[in-house]
Amino acid sequence: MRVRTLAIGMLVGGLALTACGKEGAPADDVTGGGPSTTAAVETDVKVEGSATFDRMTQNGKVVIGVKEDQPGLGYKDPTTGEYSGFDIEIARLVAAKLGFGEDKIEYKTVQSAGREAAITNGTVDYYVGTYTINDKRKTQISFAGPYFVAGQGLLVRKDDDTITGKDTLKGKKVCSVTGSTPIQRVRDEALTEPGNIVEFQGYSQCVDKLLTKEVDAVTTDDAILKGFASQDPDNLKVVGDTFSEEPYGIGLPLDDKALRDKVNDILETAIEDGTWQEIYDSTLGKSGSKADKPTIDRY
Repeated sequence: MRVRTLAIGMLVGGLALTACGKEGAPADDVTGGGPSTTAAVETDVKVEGSATFDRMTQNGKVVIGVKEDQPGLGYKDPTTGEYSGFDIEIARLVAAKLGFGEDKIEYKTVQSAGREAAITNGTVDYYVGTYTINDKRKTQISFAGPYFVAGQGLLVRKDDDTITGKDTLKGKKVCSVTGSTPIQRVRDEALTEPGNIVEFQGYSQCVDKLLTKEVDAVTTDDAILKGFASQDPDNLKVVGDTFSEEPYGIGLPLDDKALRDKVNDILETAIEDGTWQEIYDSTLGKSGSKADKPTIDRY
């Protein structure tokens, strides 16, 4: 029930916030001057035993890995370079609570296949971008969260009635992002033949191929897909029930337990004091649909 509620909440809100404030600024209400969701920047923050936090402090900035092609979650306006979405606001909240204001944030777009490497080699300090927590990834990096839960779905052309859910994908060309959980599930569950699996670096590329009829379906978290469907409702639709639960976490270096604990504290406080709800309402909740708050998993 939680997954479906969250997904529905994104249907209208997915694209409502692509026109926002300056890069690094909070997402404003599209009707003009909505309340800021940016937290006050903490001072004299200490995270004892965190090499990542020490690096951030020495550099005088935080480098955050993000997505830029996911409306309503992590989106970069191609004209203005401005970032908006739920994930971006969560990233900013964590930065502020670690002592880094908006002028001390550097966003770095990292595609799904490169996330673990970017975290491990220090290209980014942490990663916030529809990053599903799973056991395999936990062997390479660590996660704080989850801060959100979604579910895998299917995006098809509006005039295609042959695909109604995952059990109707046999013989169909299915597209998703290289290195993503959804495309691996398509393989593991043999939802279509191996030769019909198509991969790209970004979801927008899959959607382009769907519109030109070079693939038959795009699969990823339903939240992302509904954002694309909202952009082009005359040609695209989301079909079927979700067939997974995708808990989104903040990716951190594997051995930095001190920073993971700190970020979990930040998220838990935000969930309890209403900040999480405020961020949700100002981004994904624009449809008016409510969302269940996630529960932090301190593994």
